[in-house]
Amino acid sequence: MSTQSALLKVMSDAARKAARGLNRDFGELAELQVAKKAPADFVSAADLKAEQVIFEALTKARPGYGFLGEERGLIEGSDKTHRWIVDPLDGTTNFLHAIPHFAINIALEREGVVVAALTHNPITNETFWAEKGKGAFVNDHRLRVAARQRLDESVLATGIPFLGHGQHAKFLKELHQISQRVAGVRRFGAASLDLAWVAAGRFDGYWERDLNAWDLAAGTLLVTEAGGKVTDADGGGEVLTTGSVVAGNLDIHPQLLSRLTAAK
Repeated sequence: MSTQSALLKVMSDAARKAARGLNRDFGELAELQVAKKAPADFVSAADLKAEQVIFEALTKARPGYGFLGEERGLIEGSDKTHRWIVDPLDGTTNFLHAIPHFAINIALEREGVVVAALTHNPITNETFWAEKGKGAFVNDHRLRVAARQRLDESVLATGIPFLGHGQHAKFLKELHQISQRVAGVRRFGAASLDLAWVAAGRFDGYWERDLNAWDLAAGTLLVTEAGGKVTDADGGGEVLTTGSVVAGNLDIHPQLLSRLTAAK
């Protein structure tokens, strides 16, 4: 059992405020699904509204911190050492199709290092959170990565490139290298929850390319604080810059990385 620090409390309150609106909108969206007109505009509005709620809550609690959000881009703060990285709705396509698997992500960077992370799933009411050096949790339970040591026993998560996004041929090569050696591959459509689930031991590993900093910032800390390893696809530490990610426990991570290297 662990109690959230004042900083995590600020992040948690901001996420829960935004979640109330997203839950309402999600309920309406399920009704809209029967209409012929695609509800994409409705989802964009929900996204913007959620980010506004988070931005206002965080700025009120920590004035001066910088802010990097999916919707509003980068806002420089007077405090150059701190920056929030926020994705108000990760899993937009799921949300759009009334699939109940999406999340709110809030991470705090200090001097360029992620020191606090929160990923909240409004539908399951699970809040994954971590502070650097203090462990990772879901609600009030401690998280540990899974203990599996062999790829052939592992279930991995990934993301499949979609229309105009990512390198299909490269992905298919990687999938071919990996899928024949594992117990299963899953694609659930929200990078932040894939990482949170690696931290929780539900997935044994995860890889994806062509992501943004706000997709990854919170999850990278969750996994490392749960005892796992996160690198970019080349095994380096530039996850937020390259937008590629490989995550797993200390046994599975190197095996997954070597299969990805073999697919080159």
